[in-house]
Amino acid sequence: MDLLIKGSTELNKMFAALQNTASGLRHDFGEVEDLQQSLRGAKDFVSKAAARIEESILNDLQLVRPSAGLLTPDVSKVGDGRDEFVLALSGAANFVRGNPHFAISLALRSNGETKIALVYSPIDERLYYAEKGSGAYVFSAYHSEKIHVSNLSEPSDLTIGYNTNGMRPVIAGNARETGCPALDLAWVAAGKLDAFVSDPLDFAEIAAGELLVEESGGKIISDGIDIMASNGKVEL
Repeated sequence: MDLLIKGSTELNKMFAALQNTASGLRHDFGEVEDLQQSLRGAKDFVSKAAARIEESILNDLQLVRPSAGLLTPDVSKVGDGRDEFVLALSGAANFVRGNPHFAISLALRSNGETKIALVYSPIDERLYYAEKGSGAYVFSAYHSEKIHVSNLSEPSDLTIGYNTNGMRPVIAGNARETGCPALDLAWVAAGKLDAFVSDPLDFAEIAAGELLVEESGGKIISDGIDIMASNGKVEL
């Protein structure tokens, strides 16, 4: 196959699967915008759309590693015990309200370690991706660029993303709550956020983001109580 982005053939096949799925998701987003007078109807529609994402992308991912398992927030499918795709729609609550800030998070894990990570924003068609040991990149408009975490450490300069119950005090600087943890982690990797703090999340939503942060020079800790990602210079 022709390579679409810098990286392995497997990475490109996974991106192609995301693109195929995203075209339908963009259509669904247009539909949900028309349902805003009925929030319950919009929630039901998005729930069905998320199920279609899984079904659609699985058909393509089976061509990448046919015997791999699957982990999503709702589905756990045992494969060969070695390889596993981890998939989630991050920012679904935004999607429900016709807010375009949502993303598909997709990771390939082998022997318990994430090897390939992709976080794709379907509406602006921006992809953040990484392969273990090869750095992290952003792809948009047919151009790939390597990304790095920020180098800011002065508390007043920091912009920190939050995904919490609102009881946690702001650490420093400017606080942001976007409602899409997968993209928040990608933004830490790209230096758009200096750190990200969250209550526990489903692993499917953060698997790809973890590798993005690590490969861009940042640090991430998930201890079952909190998730904390940073540029390595911020004290959380």
